[in-house]
Amino acid sequence: MTTTCVKRAFKYRFHPTGAQAAELSRTFGCVRKVYNLALAARTEAWARQERVNYNATSAMLTEWKKTGELAYLNDVSSVPLQQTLRHLQNAFTNFFGKRSKYPRFKSRKKSRKSAEYTTSGFRFREGKLTLAKMAEPLDLVWSRPLPEGATPSTVTVSQDAAGRWFVSLLCEDPTVQPLPAADTAVGIDVGLKHLLTLSTGEKIANPRHKRRDRTRLAKTQRALAKKAKGDGANRRKARIRVAKIYARIADRRRDLLHKLTTRLVRENQTLVIEDLTVRNMVKNHTLARAISDAGWSEFRSMLEYKAAWYGREVIAVDRFFPSSRLCSACGTLQKKMPLHVRTWTCECGTTHDRDVNAAKNLLAAGLAVSVCGAGVRPQRSSPGGRSATKQKPPRREP
Repeated sequence: MTTTCVKRAFKYRFHPTGAQAAELSRTFGCVRKVYNLALAARTEAWARQERVNYNATSAMLTEWKKTGELAYLNDVSSVPLQQTLRHLQNAFTNFFGKRSKYPRFKSRKKSRKSAEYTTSGFRFREGKLTLAKMAEPLDLVWSRPLPEGATPSTVTVSQDAAGRWFVSLLCEDPTVQPLPAADTAVGIDVGLKHLLTLSTGEKIANPRHKRRDRTRLAKTQRALAKKAKGDGANRRKARIRVAKIYARIADRRRDLLHKLTTRLVRENQTLVIEDLTVRNMVKNHTLARAISDAGWSEFRSMLEYKAAWYGREVIAVDRFFPSSRLCSACGTLQKKMPLHVRTWTCECGTTHDRDVNAAKNLLAAGLAVSVCGAGVRPQRSSPGGRSATKQKPPRREP
């Protein structure tokens, strides 16, 4: 039996020299320029009802380099430029497959600064990474070791809005193997007062990372708003102060979600969640800030890919399933359940905590679906199929 290794990205910070930072900044600019030129060419061809694929844009890139106006594209490594054309091809493939919107042009100020190198564009020896067009290796901060014997197949260099430099090494990780099968299952109800409520009755508090830094964030944003518009040094410094606070918030949120999802996947064989459409929920201006701060979408993404790694199952229950209004003891459905009602008593005499009851109902519905084999969408990208909870909710004897 052959074992398939999981490809996993290991992300590290690094501190470039002045020459390396200048080279990478030029590469980012050239990557953005090539992407926009290729997108414009494909858009014009689309208007003429012509198809342009990756091979055609690659030939265009060769011609662009020969022109005097774009001769500077020859000053950086050609590998990231070819990779950005492949990324554009993937974007169009997703668009034609109705999995995403039409590709957009990259902005110099707003778009992510990144460049991807394949094996021909870097050298990795004895723990030292040297990129093409560079004489010295990058000064990486090895916060954790790579898997023994692992060799990166792809290297992605990026710089965030706070000015921090990162390198992501894509490697095969033989240490990620399916965990021994367990007989445990858990229902997970996400919320705002409590980030997660489990069917076991456990509640995990919502740290509200952004609220804790709201005062500092407002102060730095006011200072940024007072700076003169343009590319002045003072405005750039003020913008970086704001970005650092946002980066701190995102780092703490991501760290907590990683710890929670790893623990849940290790402890349970089946995990049942609610199929929420967060992008629609944040249109509610009263709750948008709190929902965004909770990171529900990121929680689901982490839960799904870690479950795939370790041989676990994630079941997504239909968002219209009345998990809060359904009595988990007798199956009686309440007509109304306003948000301010946190505890309620059923006609059968059972007193419920709203969130715990919802988690129990999600678990019961998910297990029923798993047994009867309804068409659930265990992964967000899986199209079609009936929603699991369109079936009759399971009833229990009082």
